[in-house]
Amino acid sequence: MKLSPILPFIDTRYVTILLVMGLSSPGKAEITSLDSGNIDDILNNAGVSLVNFYADWCRFSQMLHPIFEEASNVAREEYPDASQVVFARVDCDQHSDIAQRYRISKYPTLKLFRNGMMMKREYRGQRSVTAIADFIRQQKVDPVKELQSLEEVNTVDRSKRNVIGYFEQKDSDNYRTFQKVANILRDDCSFSAAFGEVSDTERFSGDNVIYKPVGETIPDMVYLGSLTNFDLTYAWAQDKCVPLVREITFENGEELTEEGIPFLILFHLKEDTTSLEKFQHEVARQLISEKGSINFLHADCDKFRHPLLHIQKTPADCPVIAIDSFRHMYVFPEYKDLAIPGKLRQFVLDLHSGKLHREFHHGPDPTDSTPGEEIQVAASDPPESSFQKLAPSESRYTILRDRDEL
Repeated sequence: MKLSPILPFIDTRYVTILLVMGLSSPGKAEITSLDSGNIDDILNNAGVSLVNFYADWCRFSQMLHPIFEEASNVAREEYPDASQVVFARVDCDQHSDIAQRYRISKYPTLKLFRNGMMMKREYRGQRSVTAIADFIRQQKVDPVKELQSLEEVNTVDRSKRNVIGYFEQKDSDNYRTFQKVANILRDDCSFSAAFGEVSDTERFSGDNVIYKPVGETIPDMVYLGSLTNFDLTYAWAQDKCVPLVREITFENGEELTEEGIPFLILFHLKEDTTSLEKFQHEVARQLISEKGSINFLHADCDKFRHPLLHIQKTPADCPVIAIDSFRHMYVFPEYKDLAIPGKLRQFVLDLHSGKLHREFHHGPDPTDSTPGEEIQVAASDPPESSFQKLAPSESRYTILRDRDEL
């Protein structure tokens, strides 16, 4: 190939810039840049959207860009309809209002949206084209299993939460609402549906949706609201599918830690379901008003031996109740005191007021000591947080130290 005589006179810096911009070899990547003017319209009209929240100065963001673009090419080939799958990005330096709206605390963050609604579980898998493409394929699988006979209802896995719908026809507004809810809560419940003649005996008063809780003895619960009202249907299903007391595992620990609110944890042996049921009952009875200010969790003693060691406990001591504030861990004095009215609630209130921390450093508050009794100063600090170590890794993200950095 004959070179143009003008090339020797071109500053190579400009050639580099052209290559970086991609002007030398246009690619197929269709990454939509989002801003305040288009974000709602684009996300609301897409079945599934994967949004990359990034900062240009972040090296992890720079590493992800070509992977994200190639994954979008794979998705576009498999789902050519732009309304099915959208790959998009937000420059958080340029659009800090959007970053704050979606509570971005690290770069890059990959958030999944369905019809404009942000899913609570972001993408935390491998940063590879194959893994991201596989993730999108999983999100496009219909979460609703179609029942061919009512006998199948008797064989559903009762170790899982099940939501079952009975519809006159599949092509209906009622079923579309059900399917939309199922897509959002696919990680929290199993969804099934029966149609037409198969569902006749269950539709004595029209289309019907029931919830089957975990366990064989707990009765079914029927949805009594309008199936054409998405907000009501979703709120009902979410209440049933997302338990008040969730299990923490190594798989979801990062996600739970990133919510940024303290943990109230029951450590129990896996086979000890009685302690868990008592804990769930007391949390619902004493602490329902604290939902949102503290996460109610339970953990397998054997799997989480290390946090137990931090509070000088072993699986032999279980069940044990503790709070992890992400600075320190505090132990509930005696598990047997769980049922004392108000005892567990006061433990949580003492965290919020700072009393737990104060007493570890300075001994009991004056109001908690006998008049005239000398207050003993505590000799040691409370154990350091264990679950903070499950937070997002700094070898994979640029962590924002101050949320105001946005």
